[in-house]
Amino acid sequence: MTPLDSYDRAILRILQTDNRTSQQKIGEAVNLSAPSVQRRVRRMEAEGVIAANVAVVDPAIVGLPITIFVEVELVSELPTDIDAAKQIFRDAPEVQQCFYVTGEIDFVLVVVVESMSAYEEFTRRIFFKNGNIKKFKTFVSMDPIKTGVKVSV
Repeated sequence: MTPLDSYDRAILRILQTDNRTSQQKIGEAVNLSAPSVQRRVRRMEAEGVIAANVAVVDPAIVGLPITIFVEVELVSELPTDIDAAKQIFRDAPEVQQCFYVTGEIDFVLVVVVESMSAYEEFTRRIFFKNGNIKKFKTFVSMDPIKTGVKVSV
């Protein structure tokens, strides 16, 4: 991977705020030509620095107003059991983010649902029907103060 220089970092800061910013505007902001910006962006995409170009959707506006954080502890931590849990969480559309973590718990999930009854159905389907879930702990978000992923570069 090519080391990131100050131009790359400046481009990334702009793209993380609005990835639809034109290459011309980015070039003006970082003192590069638009073709140079384009080459750098393509390189960073090819090298995986830029992992995706996506639309960040407000869950509440699309009918998913409840965000829930869930700590999950497994019964068995054998690699095959951990991999199976990862796949279950990866496949669940309600799970927006999933982290395999160190410490007393095994996973932290970010779940979005339309209602608490929908969350109850999710817990029955994902946790209670799974013999490898030892326990889970739920935290319901009251107010999303800061969301999204923006890396300081």
